[in-house]
Amino acid sequence: MLTFTTLFQNSPSCPETTSSSSLFLASFLAAAASSGSVQDELITLSTGAMVPLPAHGVVGNFSEEEKEFWKQPDNQGYMPCLDFSLKYRKASAKISKEKRKFLVVVASGGLNQQRNQIVDAVVIARVLEAALVVPVLQVNHIWGDDSEFSDIFDVEHFKKTLKADVRVVASLPSTHFVSKQTINSELPFHVSPLWLRAKFLKQLNQESLLILKGLDSKLSKNLPPDLQKLKCKVAFHALRFATPIRELGYQIARRIWIEGPYVAIHLRLEKDVWIRTGCLTGLGRQYDSIISRERESHPEYLTGKLNMTHAQRRLAGICPLNASEMARFLKGLGAPSSARIYVAGGEPFGGTQAMQPLQKEFPNLVTKHTLARNGELTPYMEKSSTLGAIDYIVSLNSNVFINSYGGNMGRALEGHRAYVGHRKYIKPNKRMLLPYFEDSSVGEKEFKRIMKKLHIKSQGQPEPRTNKIDRDVIAYPVPECMCKQ
Repeated sequence: MLTFTTLFQNSPSCPETTSSSSLFLASFLAAAASSGSVQDELITLSTGAMVPLPAHGVVGNFSEEEKEFWKQPDNQGYMPCLDFSLKYRKASAKISKEKRKFLVVVASGGLNQQRNQIVDAVVIARVLEAALVVPVLQVNHIWGDDSEFSDIFDVEHFKKTLKADVRVVASLPSTHFVSKQTINSELPFHVSPLWLRAKFLKQLNQESLLILKGLDSKLSKNLPPDLQKLKCKVAFHALRFATPIRELGYQIARRIWIEGPYVAIHLRLEKDVWIRTGCLTGLGRQYDSIISRERESHPEYLTGKLNMTHAQRRLAGICPLNASEMARFLKGLGAPSSARIYVAGGEPFGGTQAMQPLQKEFPNLVTKHTLARNGELTPYMEKSSTLGAIDYIVSLNSNVFINSYGGNMGRALEGHRAYVGHRKYIKPNKRMLLPYFEDSSVGEKEFKRIMKKLHIKSQGQPEPRTNKIDRDVIAYPVPECMCKQ
């Protein structure tokens, strides 16, 4: 909220915004404050969340089809409401002051994979009633990023926001260092609070130290309501990016936002994605041969069923949409050719050639590199997590977000955009739409009708987590973390 206020001081006039944005911001403060029991926490919650710039209105020189594309979904009155139970708050008095038992967690993977593990680490510390040492980020060998927690996230804000839930300390006390310590890395999937207590509580009470590694997606998605709220509190309030990253991300976002509404697309066209998915790049035999050779030399990288052909993988929805497919998908949804398109993600395999089909249909194509000025990104060129954080911020601020592949960033933004007012979020239904890409008998008008029909129910409107089992509350914060005011 502080960032929001700062950005709008002395800002030039902008296109008319929807009234729901102002209503949401006012309600957001009240709803966030309801989760605090002391003044310090109330202040932290009400100023700590990353709130996007207001969505632009759809008035002005737009056709009816374009207005429909930019129109935000009905949030049905849902607002954040982290109302922890009396039992939870009573237990907090003891847990938040724990000074004997400590949990150390090693988080691996890319930025959003690490964020997921950090969220789970806080929940596990709460379940085991242990103090949490600021998580250790394992060096990312794929991207060569050796960033520490404090390089990416605001440590003091993290500690203050969670001080009523768990005690967070910067480092392990010297009294707990031992010459040899067991690192637990063999966790099964879908572990429950009961399993965690049965497995680790005795060890933790005896040794006063527990080190966990390999948490990725291991914690159950179906937790008690208070723990679901805690996950939202960590993801949407406590895990705020470090000030330099946050300020730069909002500066870059504002440069495109000030021009009017824009679409953010997370295109996963990096080399490692093509290797892992077993898909064809769409760039021709030369590029596909390079991917095939690397895949054959590292068969362990391939995900999914090994006996599927390239075509079967594509039609099963395993492959990301390439630039040509994304261009047709956008046109099918009614996006105007003048639309500003922000492309999030790493360097695409094939460079500018890979992006040409999208650039041809939508000339106003930008990235963080084209929007940055005067070497702003230079200090972070070898820091993939920081570059990913900037993409996250710019994507959060977009009017429309489209995720071409899935993955951790897509799920994180799905939940974050829901939490801040259900901003438009479109998930391509690849299994259903790809056959129409292949059918040359389908005319452009009919193709548009089909695309809109296929995606009318997946545009960011409230979708309860309870509709399907094993959904993550971070991606679907209704109903545990949001309620109707």
